[in-house]
Amino acid sequence: MTGLSVLVVDDEPLARRRLIRLAGALAWVGRIAEAGDVAGALRSLADEPADVLLLDVQMPGGDGFDLLARLPAGIAPAVVFVTAFDHHALRAFEAAAVDYVTKPVEPARLRVAMERARAAVAARGHAERVAELQETVATLRRAVGARERRSRDLWVRVGADHVRLAAEAILRIQAERDYVRIHVRGADYLHHESLAALGERLDPAEFLRIHRGTIVRRDAVARIRTGAYSALIAVLADGTELKVGRTYAAAVRAALSRPGC
Repeated sequence: MTGLSVLVVDDEPLARRRLIRLAGALAWVGRIAEAGDVAGALRSLADEPADVLLLDVQMPGGDGFDLLARLPAGIAPAVVFVTAFDHHALRAFEAAAVDYVTKPVEPARLRVAMERARAAVAARGHAERVAELQETVATLRRAVGARERRSRDLWVRVGADHVRLAAEAILRIQAERDYVRIHVRGADYLHHESLAALGERLDPAEFLRIHRGTIVRRDAVARIRTGAYSALIAVLADGTELKVGRTYAAAVRAALSRPGC
């Protein structure tokens, strides 16, 4: 099959299928691969590089920025960001990427973005695209800020919308099978991400894992008491009591005994 090769990277299967269908309708698009996370995308690109990358921003196990930073040497696809977010980071996308498309994706808008990517691939040599992609990564990281991406903005889906949760509003996060339930003051949200993946994106200076199924905000812990059989119980400021896992007990004691904790 001839034509431009495309890799669609999005953690939502329905979103991937829609992008594949819309991109596949373009006569000059050839092979289309897909991946649901950063690791899968890296494997796909290592096996067969793509000309164009349709890239979601927020995914479990690492975001779109992480993928760009970890691209194998010499691989430099034209990047089109596909995102549900229209906040300040999109200003960086406009300046540094080939294009960005907001969800829900309109066919005409994706066609425009793909035409721009096609032109970029045709007009620029491989070495020039490598240099541009490196500058894209640097610009995006400067614009969004490493600390903010890790902790300050946590986006969760509520129906057809996305809600931004400020880190300081989060009291605790608890695992529920393949999901987590994020508790904030006066509400809670079910979010499709593993506790381990989410924990990697949270600032350890602000959050503490106290159990294999629980992460708490450090300053939400009012006290630690001893329960039955010498088990530790974390008591939050709102009165919630959470069991501290035995394998986490020493780390919890040490963390909460430091000045400022």
